Amino acid sequence: MLKGKRAIVTGGTRGIGKAIVLELASKGCDVVFTFQSSVEAAKLVENEAEKYGVKILGLQADASKYAEAEKTVNFTLEKLGGLDILVNNAGITKDNLLIRMSEEDFDKVISANLKSVFNYTKAVAKHMIGQRTGRIVNISSVVAIIGNPGQANYVASKAGVIGLTKSNAKELASRNITVNAVAPGFILSDMTEKLNDKQKEAIISTIPLKRIGTAENVAKVVSFLVSPDAGYLTGQVISFDGGMAM
Repeated sequence: MLKGKRAIVTGGTRGIGKAIVLELASKGCDVVFTFQSSVEAAKLVENEAEKYGVKILGLQADASKYAEAEKTVNFTLEKLGGLDILVNNAGITKDNLLIRMSEEDFDKVISANLKSVFNYTKAVAKHMIGQRTGRIVNISSVVAIIGNPGQANYVASKAGVIGLTKSNAKELASRNITVNAVAPGFILSDMTEKLNDKQKEAIISTIPLKRIGTAENVAKVVSFLVSPDAGYLTGQVISFDGGMAM
């Protein structure tokens, strides 16, 4: 479905990001994915994707810095010969109650989760505008819609991602560039695996479908949004949360 397409995925070594890289690869898409620090983890993703017969390349980059976003775009154009898709997934958490949250931790989360979306969208926009086509998907979160105690910085950053998505969708639509967001709910991850049964039950009780989602399921939603089938869909936020934000 995506054979011959070229993509950038930020934060692609674990969780939802890794699942997106592998899903796009399985559909025939060449991918450059960024990572913050773990070269070893990046190599593992590259090796796992080899079976799909496409180009999968990791690039160490700090998504919170615009110069690094430009570096990523230039690297992608050089190594893959073009760029059709951007998935803004990079992000961090530094949770704490508001009265205990440091200014530094607030700024770091806003920079990593929100400014990174601005950086990469701006960096790819000129190229996509020139070719008059492109697909951009931003990973937000259900908490951007419903809020969450102890995550003021994270919630604010992910709510900002939704605002950027809608504004950029309107700016870029005339050039046949779609911009959408996915807002996952509770997703199986290294973090959820560390929870005890009581904690898991408490989480599941808040989900109408009574189960936790998977990163692979999120990746399939992203795969649809960047496909030709979603060409008339833009400015939307897909809540992938088992019904939490109904």
